[in-house]
Amino acid sequence: MAALLAAMLGAATARAETAVLRNGQRLAVTGYERDGARLLLHVSGGVVALPADEVVRIEPEDYFPANAAPVEPPLETSIRETASRHQLDANLLASVIAVESRFDPRAVSRKNAKGLMQLMPGTSTRMGVADVFDPRQNMEGGARYLRELLDRYKQDTKLALAAYNAGPGRVDRIQAIPYITETRAYVYRVMQEWRARAAKAEREAKGTN
Repeated sequence: MAALLAAMLGAATARAETAVLRNGQRLAVTGYERDGARLLLHVSGGVVALPADEVVRIEPEDYFPANAAPVEPPLETSIRETASRHQLDANLLASVIAVESRFDPRAVSRKNAKGLMQLMPGTSTRMGVADVFDPRQNMEGGARYLRELLDRYKQDTKLALAAYNAGPGRVDRIQAIPYITETRAYVYRVMQEWRARAAKAEREAKGTN
């Protein structure tokens, strides 16, 4: 049991969603951390502290791993055009899509986020997205929302990404990336993807000169 928990806690990219307890109870969590012999489970409204050996496992949320995954030409063109309209770096927009859905326009998460940029229903409505599974509409709504967040956080990409994942309310409260395992892992993955795509684009550009 101790080894299992150590492995879970040592995985920096884990996205915690459900803590399964020894008594069979299941807790929805947004993050977790080790505090000596205790496990601190971040839940809606606060933190639950439990003996570490009372937690059988943490079941991760669905996510779509990405590592500079290739983009189909028609979608690549749409990404560039959409990024240009919203004054976004096309590699950043592609990176968000890669991490959110791995370019699957039909992707649906357990939390009911949908489409290329995994828009929640409320966000889709506010961004004017009529068909969340239409790649162009979804990308347009997601890009508009990302632009809004970048402006809100004075072009701080990491804070904007944290807000995209966890909601701006949580970021506003501390003006930093919330200590939520899922959110910190998400920001890390998008930034890594962005760097990989930028490096690949630079190499390709040098190769054509």
